[in-house]
Amino acid sequence: MDGRELAGRSAVGHRSVPHTADLRVEAWAPTAEGCIGELVRAVVGGFVDLTDARTVGERVCTVLAASDPDLLVGVLEEVVYRMDADGELPVAVAVGPIEGLEGARRVEVRFTMADAATAALVGAVPKAVSLHDLDLSAGPDGWTCRVTVDV
Repeated sequence: MDGRELAGRSAVGHRSVPHTADLRVEAWAPTAEGCIGELVRAVVGGFVDLTDARTVGERVCTVLAASDPDLLVGVLEEVVYRMDADGELPVAVAVGPIEGLEGARRVEVRFTMADAATAALVGAVPKAVSLHDLDLSAGPDGWTCRVTVDV
């Protein structure tokens, strides 16, 4: 995102970005944790409407990674895994504080999950998170992140 795209935007948000055949999204927030949570909402909202989905419980996971972008991938891979393995999608996400220093990062993520069968499909279902052009970084106006999801 460049300066023109940042002007006038809300403090927290996301958008879809045109991409051939895959789902590409960007998100922003004041913190890295907020940015990761917003990106999860963007990815899930890119293929389902959870308005009438039935909540089935809460799931907690800990993601370990070597870098902040790797944390982002780990959280999104958990979403894809839960969808495939358990038929569940997050209707809400809370990303705990990122802990650790360079080379060893850790974050706990709490998902409120819904039964995917009760959600309305609005796009292609994600299969994997692409590592190409992945980003999670701090800037003068907060954190931004972007990802391409293979569908």
